[in-house]
Amino acid sequence: MADEQSQVPDGTAVRVALWRAMHVQVDSPPHVIEDEIGLQLAAPEEGWRRRPDMDPRGTSPFRAAIVARARFIEDLVVEQAGHGVAQYVVLGAGLDTFAQRRPDIAARLRVFEIDQPATQAWKRQRLIELGYGIPDWLRLVPVDFEAGGDWWEQLSDAGFDPGRPAVVVCAGVTMYLTKDANAATLRRLAGLSPGSTLAMTFMLPTDLVDDADRPALEATKPQAQAAGTPFISFYTPQEMLALARDAGFEDAHHVPGAALAARYFAERSDGLRPSSGEDLLVATT
Repeated sequence: MADEQSQVPDGTAVRVALWRAMHVQVDSPPHVIEDEIGLQLAAPEEGWRRRPDMDPRGTSPFRAAIVARARFIEDLVVEQAGHGVAQYVVLGAGLDTFAQRRPDIAARLRVFEIDQPATQAWKRQRLIELGYGIPDWLRLVPVDFEAGGDWWEQLSDAGFDPGRPAVVVCAGVTMYLTKDANAATLRRLAGLSPGSTLAMTFMLPTDLVDDADRPALEATKPQAQAAGTPFISFYTPQEMLALARDAGFEDAHHVPGAALAARYFAERSDGLRPSSGEDLLVATT
């Protein structure tokens, strides 16, 4: 096994965690979500807030979009837990911290976090070092996607019960995968037990992005390419809905980013608003 201390999550996962922490540190209250645990996990070098991708003003729309989707997902999980759903699956978990921030809810569930083996080994070690530990209801599921690992099989091996409803979340992942891979994931998830819910983010084609946000989105594409995580797949809302229905979901609807802005940022006096460009699919079985 590789030296676990040498393993770190990819830069995108770290950036998302740092933006969530920056929301608490630099944006005025009320905070859409309060999450500085990801910052503790990442433990960036001193002066991390001086990084170009952490510029408080320049990155504020992206930061707002990240916390908006995190809050929407958290609200969905809490709602479904209240309806008796007891399994929560996070595909591409990265530095997700729901289990550490909301143990009041998470301890009533069985939480499965799926990610690459190196990331999972690193996260396991960091959670132990920080004193959070790995409670029995939290299952870190390592899947080697590059070697063709079957995440569904390994999820079942970790204790997931396909005969019981679940909430499954896939945030910030689909743009990095081929459309065939995304379709295959949807077909698999459409076979979840009745009463299950999927929340999946997807990136819009450039021509559907607000004019004010388009230059920043275009600027991120070569950066993602250079980092080895190029944007591959874009969907119109109609394309994503059709993909979900073709996969077998009986009920699927589109949640535009503008709806999250209206829900979580409407009363703000500081002008903080999410950028456009990423919407959500919510589908149920």
